[in-house]
Amino acid sequence: MKSMDDSLPKLTYSTLAISVICGTLLTASTHTYAQQNDNDNQADIEKITVVGSRRIGRTVNESPVPIDIIDQDAIQSTGLTETNMILNTLLPSFNFPQPSVTDGTDHVRPAQLRGLAPDHTLVLVNGKRRHTSALLNLNGSSGRGSSAVDLNAIPANAIKRIEVLRDGAAAQYGSDAIAGVINIVLIDNDQGGQFSATYGGNLTQMDGVPNLEKVTTYNNGDLAFTTGEDRKRTDGQTLTLRGNVGFSWADDGFVAVAGEYRDRNASNRADFDPRENYARQGDGSLDPQELTVNRYNHVFGNGEVQDMALFINAGKFLNNDTEFYLTAGISSRDSTGSGFYRRAQDSRNVLAIYPDGFLPAITTDITDQSVITGVKGGAGEWNYDLSFNYGANKLNYGVVNTLNTSLGPSSQTEFDAGDLKYAQYLVNLDASRLIPVSAFANDMNLAAGFEFRQENYQISAGEENSYLRGTFGPGGTITDLVNGPFGAAGAQVFPGFTPESAGSNDRDNWSAYIDLEADVMEKWNMAIAARFENYSDFGSTLNWKWSNRISVTDDFALRGSVSTGFRAPSLQQQYFTSISTVFVDGEPTETGTFSPSSDEAKALGSPGLDAEKSNNYSIGMTYFPNADFNLTLDFYRIDIDDRIVLSNNLSGDAIETLLDGTGATRARFFLNAINSRTQGIDLIASYTLRTNDYGSVLFNAGLNINDNEVTDILPPPEELQGAGNDQNNLFSDVELRRFEVGSPKNKLNLSANWNYDIYKITLRTTRYGETQDPSSIEARNEVIPAQWLTDLDVKFMITDNFDFTVGANNLFDVYPKPTRELVEDVTTFSNIFPYSGFSPYGFTGRYVYGKLSYSF
Repeated sequence: MKSMDDSLPKLTYSTLAISVICGTLLTASTHTYAQQNDNDNQADIEKITVVGSRRIGRTVNESPVPIDIIDQDAIQSTGLTETNMILNTLLPSFNFPQPSVTDGTDHVRPAQLRGLAPDHTLVLVNGKRRHTSALLNLNGSSGRGSSAVDLNAIPANAIKRIEVLRDGAAAQYGSDAIAGVINIVLIDNDQGGQFSATYGGNLTQMDGVPNLEKVTTYNNGDLAFTTGEDRKRTDGQTLTLRGNVGFSWADDGFVAVAGEYRDRNASNRADFDPRENYARQGDGSLDPQELTVNRYNHVFGNGEVQDMALFINAGKFLNNDTEFYLTAGISSRDSTGSGFYRRAQDSRNVLAIYPDGFLPAITTDITDQSVITGVKGGAGEWNYDLSFNYGANKLNYGVVNTLNTSLGPSSQTEFDAGDLKYAQYLVNLDASRLIPVSAFANDMNLAAGFEFRQENYQISAGEENSYLRGTFGPGGTITDLVNGPFGAAGAQVFPGFTPESAGSNDRDNWSAYIDLEADVMEKWNMAIAARFENYSDFGSTLNWKWSNRISVTDDFALRGSVSTGFRAPSLQQQYFTSISTVFVDGEPTETGTFSPSSDEAKALGSPGLDAEKSNNYSIGMTYFPNADFNLTLDFYRIDIDDRIVLSNNLSGDAIETLLDGTGATRARFFLNAINSRTQGIDLIASYTLRTNDYGSVLFNAGLNINDNEVTDILPPPEELQGAGNDQNNLFSDVELRRFEVGSPKNKLNLSANWNYDIYKITLRTTRYGETQDPSSIEARNEVIPAQWLTDLDVKFMITDNFDFTVGANNLFDVYPKPTRELVEDVTTFSNIFPYSGFSPYGFTGRYVYGKLSYSF
């Protein structure tokens, strides 16, 4: 198989610039759909959507399934700089926790819709499938075992609106659309633009975490700590520069360009480390340095990040019936995330290099590139859209401020740990037309299409010293196989990928669909869709969807849908392989993450991966009595069979026998292991209050109540049933409860947007329901209580072109309760890392900002 480097084309900033200069003849497929942001006029504009229906001109109010529209005005009034955080603030069914000290997950954080896995939501850009991140989340956070789309690679100022389809849609769009679909519609202006500079930072006081004032000793010689009031922090300073501009292309075309630069400093919410850093002296007394060493030796919070992104949306009509389009984007992210501090006396340290200990850090260089090109138009009574879609994501791991213990004093302190790469090619042909049917109230819309997709996933090994096991042992002694043990192999915090882990794998699939929609009666709209997909690696699947909308009155309608769905196992889940050294009770053990189709996993009973299968049900109502008020209520249920999960680390004599010759003594792999049920309620309402003298106020409310349940755990393979393993440690109770209670049980969003004269004020408050951070030890299970967070954004026009905004996210500086107050068994690291990474609103506290914008 070809490597990605050999087989995939490259996209650079220079090629994007050349595309604009040369006048590339391609346009975004949705640029004719308007979205009005002014509250005074919003009620007079129908919100036409791209997602959810293949009938041209279908509006949100007419949809038989629930769709949310987030427009530019809502996006810009949050003061947030990440697309995922914007969605978390505005959507009640969206969850975006912000874990820390979770390796690669610190750099590409996963998000959830309706509490399902991040890869259960399909992401589109201008109606076309977006590629996923190369990262596979393997650590103890929400979304463990998934690879999701990195929404933060799309700058917020490039977005015209976000459409969120809250319904299963695999029969319409293919794999991953189990929880729903997020469609990012990019800006498409042919004139004017906006430039802005935003600067902000955290001004906060850590709730329940006192500041360390003084370090002394007790009479017995042990360390004693004096603390004061809750610790105050000013950090996370972020500068965001954004610009977008539109150009006309002849008389009937446009080129819209959006760019962003973001520079964010780290934020740290770690508490002090009470452990003794240095070995005791010969007489048993403390090392005097214990009284002066920096006790704030961990970093727990948002890491340091530099982002750059450039997106182009362009298009032109070639004639009255034919239109070419292009969407192209490239982004890069350099970020740093810290690991666990290695004390001076730690066996993983080499005193000759770090006499005071060290805090290793993972750096990532993430590049993301995409191109969507196509032609659409009309041919007789048919509308057609032929497109080509390429997307790639590359993540290069570096490790800094570290060492390879087994190399001793000669070890370097920085390493290249290797690369992960994912790419997809996609060719799609859609066609639709209206067909008169005499028995129906209106013409029937017939849509059909064909799609071919090829994917590639590649792991590249790190430099040799990043994974090498040398002969330098703990305590500074030279050891060998007889006298062992060796020092820890590989770069501390993240050993590099080994040559055995490296590889390049491909797969392809093709699919065909048909979609029928009609008003079968004057007040009854019905849509039926079916899709067949065939994958080169696990076979084929057929899925269908049936949805209805019945207008009971002019204001009130009932709607509902029934559908089947699927999610193909990702290439990352199928082929990620890594063998690394883990010390257990001072002894080195080799733990392998094996491909489910590998000989090693098969020896453990792995049958390989199959697609997840789902059944989706929803029923709801809409009420639109006038242009100023609307209300929707929807009930949903999603049953998923054969969900793909990552097993526990399997160990024991029988396991070692099965792994003989692999170099690993412990193993884990992905398998279809559980069935689950997700059900809940979505309630959405809005009302516009108009006054003669004081402008207008738009009120919004959204409520999601959600329940996840693991309904069945599949028994372990026969090979493991006699090996000391059972279903409780093949898929642990901790992971089960992360599925069930690791996201909020409910979430309520309330907001008011007041437009008056030169002012625009947005007040938003969100209630995040109870969430749990499970533990295998009951006394350490953490239940995070519900909390209200409030945001305020105040904008006023300086002139017709300049405006200034000040605001605060988490205005009242709310934190989750510290872990030490929520668990019975408080450990050292429960103190050092005082808040849970499962907190649905993070744990960085108040963020204040100012923004200056120029529009023309």
